[in-house]
Parts: sequence; structure tokens; C-alpha cells
Amino acid sequence: MTERPEKPRLRLMLASPRGFCAGVDRAIQIVERALERFGPPVYVRHEIVHNRFVVERLAALGAVFVDELDAVPAGASIIFSAHGVPRAVPADAQRRRLIAIDATCPLVSKVHRDAERHHAAGRHVLLIGHAGHPEVIGTMGQLPVGAVTLVQTLAEAEALVPAEPDRLAYITQTTLSVDETAAIVAVLRRRFPHIREPHKEDICYATTNRQQAVKAIAAQCGLFLVIGAPNSSNSLRLVEVARAAGCPHAVLVERGRDIPWAALAGVATVGLSAGASAPEVLVEEAIAAFRARFTLNVVAAPAVEEDMHFKLPRALTDERTRAGAPG
Repeated sequence: MTERPEKPRLRLMLASPRGFCAGVDRAIQIVERALERFGPPVYVRHEIVHNRFVVERLAALGAVFVDELDAVPAGASIIFSAHGVPRAVPADAQRRRLIAIDATCPLVSKVHRDAERHHAAGRHVLLIGHAGHPEVIGTMGQLPVGAVTLVQTLAEAEALVPAEPDRLAYITQTTLSVDETAAIVAVLRRRFPHIREPHKEDICYATTNRQQAVKAIAAQCGLFLVIGAPNSSNSLRLVEVARAAGCPHAVLVERGRDIPWAALAGVATVGLSAGASAPEVLVEEAIAAFRARFTLNVVAAPAVEEDMHFKLPRALTDERTRAGAPG
């Protein structure tokens, strides 16, 4: 009888916390609850969160994802994604007689309110963020054109020439690199000493915690994997953080099937995390893929406990709301 060769040994370090944040969890629950309460189809503008697995599962339940509102029939329900939308979108939904349900993360909504407050006080708003990201588009769309200037890099912060340097405020995208954002903020503070700052940090608790968790173990790893979507800002930042924290090779993968096995040659320890829109089932899938190839020693890094929860919209919790008639 031929003995099976012993599988090579590998240590897998799990970053914690990882995966879903409260805003993502709320947004997914909103779609699920809307489908239960009103029945399919329920329309969703853009991806509810940036994860193909999540979107495909919700689509199988009856969610219909659309690019713009003109694809939604009058009288139907439309859900706005967790990233937020420009102010013009809800207004358009009302004109089209759609029933709007807002799944915007409350922490993103907080940034929107800060932008409005600064604008009302006569300040020009600087938004630190990435051009083209839905959250940035939604935040800039809260104010009139020209009221917000996007700042993406240190170089842009250094080159900025505002019309009224003493009447500025800054806000940030919630999913940025904590360290890179701090460097940009330092430049803005140095150049514009009177700039108004957020009352509370705009980068969300989940982004900060997940970056810290990766940073804590990255230097011990020869390879670091982040499970997430290629259009997920917070997932891409985790890859960057792992590299900056001392891991020689960090990559983004969507599923266990995407793990670059050739990159494990000579690697004794692999780090594993997941972006805030990636479900834990995908982490479990990746662990199973490792177990199939290695004698695995799974090490759970010390965790930061998260107990943040956000309420669902009243239209989905009010018992007086009947199926087919969102309140």
C-alpha cells in the first residue's frame, strides 16, 4: 500500500477584526428585509456593497441591480447603496415616483452632514479621497458644483491654491489608509492653520481596526492575502498596509480559488484578512483551500472587539408597513 506523502506545513495567521462592518451588514440586511417584506423584485442602484459574492447571492433572492434610475419602473422600490448617493439621486427617485430606501452607511451620512454644515458656514470644503469612488461621488454631490475640491495625494495638498485660504474645512472618505490620510492632513494643517477639522475622525472605526489588525501581523508573514473585491477601497488599502508594515508580498484575492499558490514557495507564514464588504464564508473557503494543500497551523491574532450596530430604516421595521406598500 502506497503511503500518501506528508503535506507541507504552513502557519496561517488570521487578522482580527476582519470582514463585515456594521454599515455593510446593515446594507445587506436592508436588501434582505425589503425582499421579505415587499417581495421581489427590489431594485438596487449600483452594487449594494463592493463584493461580487454578496451581490450575486442577493440577485438570486430577487434583487435587481441597476446602473441608473431610468431602468426602474414607476412605483417600484429602489435601494441606494451603502456608499451614499449625490443629493440629485433621491430627488430623481421622487420625480419618477419610486419608493426610495436609503442604505447609506450612517458614518458616510455623517460626512455628508459635515460637508453641508461647513458649506452653510461659508467654508470651502476639501475632500480627501479617491476620484471616481462611489462614496466620493456621493459626498461631492451633496453640495453645489465647485463647493468641494478633491485632494488625493500629498502633492495635490502641497499645490492647492484656494481662493480663501482662511475659510477652509476638510472631510475624508471613510475607507482611506489611516497613515496616508494623516500625512495629507498634516500638510493641510501646516499650509492652512485655520482649516476646520471634523469633530470626530471621518475614517470609520472598521477601516481603522482592520488596518491596525493587518499592521500587527504583517511583518511576520512571507505572504499576505486580503479577501475582497478589486473595486473595494478598504480592501485595497489593507493590501497597501500589509506591504508598508513589512510583508514582502501582499495581494488581493476575491475567492479561495484565486489564491496564488506559486507565490507560497518558501513561505512559512501566510497572513489572511478580509475587507469590510467580504463575508466570513469567503475566509472559511480560503482556509479550506489551504487545508487541502498543507498541514495547517491556524493562529488567531488578538482581536479588537467591535459592537457597533446601526438601525434599519423605519420602512422595514414598522409593522404597519404591508407587503407591496413601503411606508
